[in-house]
Amino acid sequence: MLEMNVKEARSKFGRLLRQVEHGQDVLLTRRGKEVACLVPPRKTDRLPSLKEFRQSIVAPEHSLSSAVIAARDEERG
Repeated sequence: MLEMNVKEARSKFGRLLRQVEHGQDVLLTRRGKEVACLVPPRKTDRLPSLKEFRQSIVAPEHSLSSAVIAARDEERG
């Protein structure tokens, strides 16, 4: 982690942003105390498209209600 004082960070802000873009964390200090940390954004996986999800579902040959009725009939013997 790169550590830099706020005053110096102001003058080199563009360079700091490039370093953060490349994965470097930058700790900013004022009078020796930590005040902020620049970190690259977390990569989040977007949710799949609802349309694609619906298209991926394959309907069974028989309806669920007919499967339940058949299972009940089997149990009753």
